[in-house]
Amino acid sequence: MAANEGEGGRTRRRLSTGERREQLLSVGARLFSESPYDDVWIEQVAEIAGVSRGLLYHYFPTKRDFFAAVVERESERMLRMTAAVPGTPVRGQLAPGLDTYLEYVQEHAHGYRAFHRADAAGDRAVRRVYRRALAAQERQILQALAGDPEFGPLLRGRPDTRLAVRGWLAFTTAVCLEWLRGSELSREEVRDLCARALLGVLTV
Repeated sequence: MAANEGEGGRTRRRLSTGERREQLLSVGARLFSESPYDDVWIEQVAEIAGVSRGLLYHYFPTKRDFFAAVVERESERMLRMTAAVPGTPVRGQLAPGLDTYLEYVQEHAHGYRAFHRADAAGDRAVRRVYRRALAAQERQILQALAGDPEFGPLLRGRPDTRLAVRGWLAFTTAVCLEWLRGSELSREEVRDLCARALLGVLTV
């Protein structure tokens, strides 16, 4: 791997294409989590990352493309971390799944906030990316419920199931964002609150 000479004669490894892209997305996640979409400038991202604007535009032709990539990255992470375990009852994997999700929220707070700022972005294309990501989360939950021996028969033929899941996702998002602002609740308490909320809407 090629390297550049740094201060004091130290060698600084040149980032690979994947590493550079990840670095830029991490900077973007932080900036978009702290400021509205319209207040973030590509020049800020390039300066913080220590790259030229030209290099940043090589990876992401427009700010819309850049923010969409931030949103898609966070969506893919969340979907991977919350994927249902085949053959395991939903009730049994709900608490462990929420633990994993809340650990992600804590460790990637900037990305999580940036992801959920997307719906407030003035750009319709960015909002579409966000809504597609939410729809993927919704489908993942509905598929797990449909194949569950307890909840599958219970929810079959109920037209309100999709709406209930969508409402629970909105509830969980609001709880997590408030938790990140400094709620006194522990992670276990947040987990139990979200678990009770889902079981409540499914069994009414």
